[in-house]
Parts: sequence; structure tokens; C-alpha cells
Amino acid sequence: MGRPVFVLFGSSIVQYSFSNGGWGATLADVYARKADIVLRGYIAWNSRRALQVITKIFPKDSAVQPSLVVVYFGGNDSIAPHPSGLGPHVPLEEYMNNMRKIGEHLKSLSDKTRVIFLSCPPLNEEVLKKSTSTALSEIVRTNETCRLYSEACISVSKEMDIKVVVLWNAMQKREDWATACFTDGLHLSEEGSNIVVEEILRILKEAEWDPCLHWQAMPTEFGEDSPYDLVASSGKSTINPSEWTFHRKISWE
Repeated sequence: MGRPVFVLFGSSIVQYSFSNGGWGATLADVYARKADIVLRGYIAWNSRRALQVITKIFPKDSAVQPSLVVVYFGGNDSIAPHPSGLGPHVPLEEYMNNMRKIGEHLKSLSDKTRVIFLSCPPLNEEVLKKSTSTALSEIVRTNETCRLYSEACISVSKEMDIKVVVLWNAMQKREDWATACFTDGLHLSEEGSNIVVEEILRILKEAEWDPCLHWQAMPTEFGEDSPYDLVASSGKSTINPSEWTFHRKISWE
């Protein structure tokens, strides 16, 4: 058996999660030699588009199924409908049904596949309005709709017994969340990403899953002692560096 596979599946908050101190890159570091973090992020996607291709991204007949899938959709779904009928908006009830279908498919992949949903975070409306590209029509996205879609995601998660990171609440625990957590009012800064990592690791530590998927409970690949390790100061033995974590700016629990 190879390393466990953790898949990050979602829209731009997932696609960008390996950039600029993103949460995906941090998870890849935390799980180095323990699990492979696989990125399946698609900027601007909504739950409708995700549902169209989920069987291609996660085929049931794959020889290796993920041990964990972290899912984020909802932010683009919550954008107000465009008069043309085009665009990413998905009505709230349809969004909930889509998330149910996504959750059902992922849970059916294997008895050991675990799922975590991320709910919509808040956003800095003022900054977002100023940063909208001139190539795009006006994007109407508000904290009120983000809150509604966050609550909908939480509701589906509870209904399906799926773990959920409530980003709406987690971000706003910081007094300076509106300026500290985003690069452009919407996408996550390193500070915002650190909150995502902290919440995911908390769930993985507290979940009563067998096997446990928290990094401290997982074996390190090829972590046995070796005469080829670094030589100790005595010159008579070696020191195994496999579990060293001092390089990290944050000591993750």
C-alpha cells in the first residue's frame, strides 16, 4: 500500500491553495512523508459544474481511493444571478442538493474515504468592489449571501454526518479578519489560509476515525533509523531527523 491520498476539491480557494503560503501547501508540508496532498481546484466553478464531472475526478473503479476529500463550493454559487442567465449563480436549494450529491458520491468511494466540507467564508465587500476586473460584468457578492450559503452547507453536512469547517465563524474570530485574511477581499491570504489549516487539523485530531488521519498519528514513510543518518556529536551513532519540524513557522497541533 502506498501513502494515503488527501484530495482538495473546489473552486479558486482550492486552486490557489498552493500559492503565497496557501493552506494546501501548508498541509503538504505538515503531511510530508505521511500522505500525498492532491490538488483538484477549479477557479470560478460552482457546485453545478463540479457535479457534472465528479465521476471523472473521482471514479468509483479507481484502484486507489482517497482517504480524505476536503470540499469547497458555495462562494461562486452565492453570486447574484446575471440578467442574461449566464454566470455561476446557483439557487440555494439547488446548491444544497448538489452538495448532497457530491457528498454521497465521495462517501461511496470506499468505506475508509472521509469527507470534510468547507463552508463559505465572509468577504471584504469594499475591497472586492474596488478590485473587480474591467473585463467582467459587475459581480454582486455580499456577506449576507455568503452567510446563507454557509448555513446551507452546514445544514447539509449535519444531515449527512459530514465534518464541516465553518469558515464563516472561524475567520471572524479575528478582530482584523476583513483586512488580514484576504489578498483581494475574497481569496485567502497566508493568515486566512492558516485558519483553514488549523480548523482542518482540529477536525482530524478530534474525529473518531479508524485509522486516524491526524498527522501526528500517522506513520512516517521510511522513518526507521539508519547508519546513513546524520552523525551524532559523539561520532558513535546517528540521529534520525525524520520527525523534525523545527523548520515550520507555526508548530501545528
